[in-house]
Amino acid sequence: MSDIRGHVASGFEPVREVFTETFEAGEELGAGFCAILDGEVIVDIQGGKTSRAGDKDWDETTIVPVYSTTKGVSALVIASIIGELNEGYETPVAEVWPEFAAAGKGDVTIGQLLSHQAGLVGFAGPIDPDLWLDPDGLAAALAELEPLWEPGTAHGYHPSTWGYLAGEIVKRITGRTLGTILKEDFCGPAGVDFQIGLPSEDDDRVAEIQRPREMPKLGEINEFRKVAFLTKWSSPSRTGGEWRRMEQPAANGHGAAKAVAQLYGIYANGGKLGDKQLIPEDSFQELTRRRVIGDDLVLPFVTEFAAGVMRNNLGIYGPNPETLAHSGWGGSLALGDPDRHLSAAYVMNRQSSHLQGDPRARRLVDALYGCL
Repeated sequence: MSDIRGHVASGFEPVREVFTETFEAGEELGAGFCAILDGEVIVDIQGGKTSRAGDKDWDETTIVPVYSTTKGVSALVIASIIGELNEGYETPVAEVWPEFAAAGKGDVTIGQLLSHQAGLVGFAGPIDPDLWLDPDGLAAALAELEPLWEPGTAHGYHPSTWGYLAGEIVKRITGRTLGTILKEDFCGPAGVDFQIGLPSEDDDRVAEIQRPREMPKLGEINEFRKVAFLTKWSSPSRTGGEWRRMEQPAANGHGAAKAVAQLYGIYANGGKLGDKQLIPEDSFQELTRRRVIGDDLVLPFVTEFAAGVMRNNLGIYGPNPETLAHSGWGGSLALGDPDRHLSAAYVMNRQSSHLQGDPRARRLVDALYGCL
């Protein structure tokens, strides 16, 4: 127990016990878990080390990339500015980004794109992998791309492209980048330690990622899964400082578990962060309603999406089907339960091969709900 640091409110000791057992079983390198109930931090714990060298403890200042758990944060930013458009999420993307109309995409709405219905999961033909490090160039290439299916007729998870598409839409609407809005309107005023686009002065706080030892289980490989995950050009050729510095609103948000739980608390509290209403009520309802549910063409699951965030159809984010949530590559997880005004987040640096529902995170969520 001595290696686990942080705060646990009375009655929530079983969460610490589960967290400790995961380390004792050798499943973690370093990790953090936080839960916030009715505005009170009830759990904020850390354990383990920030690197394989083991020379630094994971503490409350440690940050880590949360990969696709970033999407739920980015969706909040988009919801905060979508009201600038008369038709909101039903606005055609091409209305704010005319180049996007190429290759028959003129009718694709912002809501369809954010809920993974646009058919732009990746590039079937070769591209320079360095293009993933150039958000403007990658977005321009996506604007020209022909969809892999007729938009609006099916959905398939857009693991990386979603961020470049979402980021370009925000920039076209506001003239600011998504990461800038997150910093200036959300995290800065509220003192939340989460960033999309990490300055170099924070590099020393970033935990070293230990990659999974096996590939994710994608099920039967179809064209869409191959394009999204398995080509030589489906991801950047390198990561590190250059990748951290750029804004990739689908994947490179950096923060601690507390910060992620604070932001997903906006889902748990009707668009509020603390006492501030960041998302108008009508926009919040449009953000969080179901837009699509069914077999996912890219992920080997039935998925349910709102406007950029997942809805809890599989029950892996606690018992409430109304919970808004997301998972990230390797195991990170965050949720906001609007009925209990509860949010929680798990972050770590030893990645697993689970695409969703990492057992480490699920045990913590189950333990948390078991204490309520």
